[in-house]
Amino acid sequence: MPDSPDAALLRADELTAGHDDVPTSAPVHLHLPPGRALAVIGPNGAGKSTLLHTLVGLLPPLGGSVSFDGEPVDERRASFRRDVAQVLDDDAFFPALTGREHLLLTARAHGVEDAEEVVAAELAAFGLEERADALPSRLSSGQRRRLALAAAFVRPARLLVLDEPERRLDAEMRRTLAERVAAERDAGLAVLFASHDAAFVTTAADEALLADEECVLLPPEAVPATMAGTEG
Repeated sequence: MPDSPDAALLRADELTAGHDDVPTSAPVHLHLPPGRALAVIGPNGAGKSTLLHTLVGLLPPLGGSVSFDGEPVDERRASFRRDVAQVLDDDAFFPALTGREHLLLTARAHGVEDAEEVVAAELAAFGLEERADALPSRLSSGQRRRLALAAAFVRPARLLVLDEPERRLDAEMRRTLAERVAAERDAGLAVLFASHDAAFVTTAADEALLADEECVLLPPEAVPATMAGTEG
């Protein structure tokens, strides 16, 4: 990113991500300050999800380092979980709670005032009002995706991490979500996401990291041509 590394909220230096000592992409350098959004793009199998999991501490790095707010990333720290909202798994729900109850618990646990009003607004924003009192197991895959996204927005955060946020959303919801992410970025949120959707990337990202044999940064206007044929 173009800002000074010293201003970075999330920073990776020579970070190598992978499984069982096998790297999934080239080493990554990035520094993501508040108010900026970075998209991770590339073909299927390029290691985008593995990189995101490593950047938020769910996978140990094979090499290099990653830090958040000047400290090594540790997802066990309460302060890290407080500051980082993420949607990496559609099934990370409390199975005995309805969608509304899940959002209320999330909001209240993060000290949100007027939690009921905030939850109602997110249910409306994600088109879940009519299914708000259903258990997650009774929702369609697309509805579970929207509930997971609503849970990320119903609480305060300093960094938002999304793995293919457009997955299982219709075209209108994709556009609405991309505009919402861009607005949150402009309000000061740092955003990191992986995507196959060129329109989503050009709307929401300031820059894109092409994850492949060599990781390179691209301006948003270069993304559509680069992503042609990457989804399959």
